[in-house]
Amino acid sequence: MKKLIKNIAMVSALALMTSCSISGPLILTDNAGGASAKKGEASYKVIFGFRPINVDISIATAAKNGGITKVSTVDQKIRAGIFTTTYTTVVTGE
Repeated sequence: MKKLIKNIAMVSALALMTSCSISGPLILTDNAGGASAKKGEASYKVIFGFRPINVDISIATAAKNGGITKVSTVDQKIRAGIFTTTYTTVVTGE
């Protein structure tokens, strides 16, 4: 019984440590939108290591989704869980 509780505790601790989010700026320009800045996103989710076919998370797609014509910043976010990982491209601009 002690071994079972120890194993459950270890699996729970590992599950908590693997759930994380990573984000970092990829591109910065001088097209700062200020208060009128728009935001567009394009993303896809990987489930159990299987990526969807024909998914586009390019800068152009994210800008189109947000109605952006002048790109100011581009970020890429990766949010990893136990069974799923989500990749997102975030674009801001005018």
